[in-house]
Amino acid sequence: MTNSIDKLSPRKQQALQTRKRLLEAGKEAFLENGFQKATIAQIIKKANTGYGTAYVYFKNKDELFMILMEDLMNRFYEVAEMPFTPRTKKEAFDLIQKQVHLFLTLAVEEKNMMIIVKEAIGISPEIDQAWYKIRERFITRISIDIKYAQENSLAKPNLDPSLVARGWFYSNEMFMWELVHNETNYSMDDIIHNLVSIYAGGLYE
Repeated sequence: MTNSIDKLSPRKQQALQTRKRLLEAGKEAFLENGFQKATIAQIIKKANTGYGTAYVYFKNKDELFMILMEDLMNRFYEVAEMPFTPRTKKEAFDLIQKQVHLFLTLAVEEKNMMIIVKEAIGISPEIDQAWYKIRERFITRISIDIKYAQENSLAKPNLDPSLVARGWFYSNEMFMWELVHNETNYSMDDIIHNLVSIYAGGLYE
């Protein structure tokens, strides 16, 4: 089967390769220097491309970083999009526990990049806004799972799915940052057990 990139003109293929090199170089620069100290000049040097070329693809380092951040968070979103069709409360509990474990494990595995994400959120208004949109995407997906549970008589019907989803994501986000920054004295297993027990216990019983 012919790869879709092979169908593009040589010029477009080169443009895609240049953009890819800039993103890879950007990730290296951010990991080496942090968000604030990384510069477009460093990225251009690592990518071995012309100074003006970088600005053809990204208006500044913030825009380049946002793409890296969104690509990373799409991996987290794959966890949120796992099929959620439990038939019993026990199945729901097990699925939720699995999702939280995968979510937090991924955060720890990508610890170095997540630290840069946290730094960037606190510095760049554009990245802070991008993080808000990412957060809302997760909350919307969680709301869908809660509605499913309510419609199938598994979860309490009198709770607002959006409000519950918002509180649930914020709790996970808080522990995620604590684990990434090693700011907790608790093991991941203890965090997951208590977090899921409180959430599922309140929603499903």
